[in-house]
Amino acid sequence: MADRRSRPTGEADPAGTATRRAALRLVDAVLRRGDPLDVAMHAAAHGLTGADRAFAVAIASETLRWMVDLDGLINGATRQILPDDVKSRAVLRIALAQLLVLKSPGHAVVSTALPLVAGGPRRLVHAILSRAQKEEWQLPDRATLPLPTAERWAEEWNLAMVEAAEGSWSAPPPIDLSFAAEPGAEEWPDAVTLAPRHRRLPRGQAVEAMPGFSEGSWWVQDLAAGLPARLLGSGEGRTVLDLCAAPGGKTMQLAAAGWNVVAVDSSAKRLDRLRANIDRTGLSVDIVQGDIRSWAPDGQADAVLLDAPCSATGIFRRHPDVLHRIEPRHIAEMATLQTELLARAARWVKPAGTLVYATCSLERAEGEDQVSAFLASHAGWAIDPARADELPSGIAPDGEGLIRTLPNMLDDAGGLDGFFVARLRAPSD
Repeated sequence: MADRRSRPTGEADPAGTATRRAALRLVDAVLRRGDPLDVAMHAAAHGLTGADRAFAVAIASETLRWMVDLDGLINGATRQILPDDVKSRAVLRIALAQLLVLKSPGHAVVSTALPLVAGGPRRLVHAILSRAQKEEWQLPDRATLPLPTAERWAEEWNLAMVEAAEGSWSAPPPIDLSFAAEPGAEEWPDAVTLAPRHRRLPRGQAVEAMPGFSEGSWWVQDLAAGLPARLLGSGEGRTVLDLCAAPGGKTMQLAAAGWNVVAVDSSAKRLDRLRANIDRTGLSVDIVQGDIRSWAPDGQADAVLLDAPCSATGIFRRHPDVLHRIEPRHIAEMATLQTELLARAARWVKPAGTLVYATCSLERAEGEDQVSAFLASHAGWAIDPARADELPSGIAPDGEGLIRTLPNMLDDAGGLDGFFVARLRAPSD
């Protein structure tokens, strides 16, 4: 960043400055290095614990979610547009996110912002923050998408989808719970039920404090993320390979549905999360660490679920950093990897068996185009169309039986993540 003039010395930072400094580092890691927010958090928030760490992440998340609109306010308050990479703009972004989104007290915002300017134009930053409070600045009703994303989605889908996306990412989404068995109606009286073994709750509750967490009767999983496993139905003791399985939501769905699950993932850290989830729920799963580009099972399985690595643009509501990091080159790289993984996964399906391919992406290159290319190069394979009665109300398969969830779906019930799911049938011999 620019703004390298020396900062005043001899001043003790106000309480809470370290938290704001961590938020500043988080946003910088996303915008400058392209790091995912959850990866950057480990280094940027080092030394913070508990509520301070959570607040730093909240500041960074809301700054990224509203950044286009925050920049518009900043640009309108200066005679000359501040360059994107100067520290003063970065500090104003996180300070305004606190004022306008998180509703932090103005005096705390200003006092912790000024030490972060690091010798830059402190008077300018102070003046803009004072003006924001005096004039009672407001953000628009919908958070504006980054222009490259908006243009790409308008071309791939339509302008209505872009508007729906802006509406859906303007606030963190609700909490979806998946259950190993259908709970009684009296157990979650304030929850919304959108599908069997599902409950939806308002955001802001402490997950670990909810009833049944310690007993492992449920786990957090967006409704859209649960669709791939739903397409495999009851396992009845048959074997399924759950590829790229961590952190384990689909793994637990499959195990609870009676499948003999072999869960494979290349990341030891992510598998630790999966093991913790499996231990908490008491489900039985065979866990394997392996990169499926080189790993192979001992034999074919009745079914394979490939939740392929992808751009993750479909989970932008929960991870607002993704739309600031992902560019067309990343999507192309992911599509190339998906083609390789899909071809390998297909070899491990028994004759007439099932392969479910899924991505949490809103890019056709990682969904519809991927399946079209696979079918063109794999004779005998066919789409096994998803049926409406297998899906939650409000989600319907397209004309070919493929599932594409978009931001405008279930809008009145809290929306859902963007996903693509295809159920494919292997040749009979």
